[in-house]
Amino acid sequence: MAELKKMKTALVSVFHKDGLEELLKKLNEEGVKFLSTGGTQSFIESLGYECQKVEDVTTYPSILGGRVKTLHPKVFGGILGRRDNEGDREQMAKYEIPEIDLVIVDLYPFEQTVASGASDADIIEKIDIGGISLIRAGAKNFKDVVIVPSKAEYAMLLDLLNKQGAATTMEQRKQFAERAFGVSSHYDTAIHEWFAK
Repeated sequence: MAELKKMKTALVSVFHKDGLEELLKKLNEEGVKFLSTGGTQSFIESLGYECQKVEDVTTYPSILGGRVKTLHPKVFGGILGRRDNEGDREQMAKYEIPEIDLVIVDLYPFEQTVASGASDADIIEKIDIGGISLIRAGAKNFKDVVIVPSKAEYAMLLDLLNKQGAATTMEQRKQFAERAFGVSSHYDTAIHEWFAK
């Protein structure tokens, strides 16, 4: 089998928590550590799992009414850092940037909010910034990172975990990255169409 890369730390930042329980259980059994924010962090802890707060890593609280939570060099450095690049590794050590090798995201429900007849102000607040950025970062660095860009991919990851533990091949990570750019492309198209109206 192609060379497997182990998942050790998962950043979990999801809007919808349904379907996540089984995935978290399996990741926990495999010894994967959790890192999260706000409601997702509370959800993970409610299941009895340890979960480090993103703000303990960044030393910043969630600010601007929750608009800025994960947007920080320690988070994005942890996702984008190239593990086989000496310069990247030295900088990650210097700035105490943790390696994040699994990113699980489920974006704010923009399309559902538009369909519900919500106000423009409510719709704008459902334009996800941190989540879409995490998806793009994880997908860009698929060489080192597994990106799960929506709850539609939870089963895909669970299936891999059940078959081969908390490890993936480059080809599998590339498949997740392809799905990720599909999710971000669809999301941005929906936002563009709303603005164009």
